[in-house]
Amino acid sequence: MLVVEPGTLPYEKELDSLKEMQTLVGGSIQAIYPYKEPVAIVCNEEGLLLELPFNRSVEGGYGGVFGSFFVCGLTADDFCSLTPEQMQTYKKEFRFAEIPLAYQGNEVITLKVQAEPKNKPPKEKQHDAPERG
Repeated sequence: MLVVEPGTLPYEKELDSLKEMQTLVGGSIQAIYPYKEPVAIVCNEEGLLLELPFNRSVEGGYGGVFGSFFVCGLTADDFCSLTPEQMQTYKKEFRFAEIPLAYQGNEVITLKVQAEPKNKPPKEKQHDAPERG
């Protein structure tokens, strides 16, 4: 699956059970289907109500997704892995983090900003130079 967390670059992760999926999104899952190909975005169904952070906008009148989500392929009755081509397509689509600025109907107007890698080491605190008298 392709995991997309707020502010981070998408990354690949294997999710084998419903419990793992629910843990990743932080609650009950909801699948949305904004694409013509057999792909779903799976997110927390109460992300907005739980005031999860805005993550990314989604085309097709879906507005935005709040909290972490993953992108997966679809079989006739279940989720499945993305093909390598789909993985590259959606890594590219979600490569920027987004800051919501306004809403126009169901469409979110966002500012796209550089996303950070998931495990980027924290920046060291810079200490002010001691005052000299």
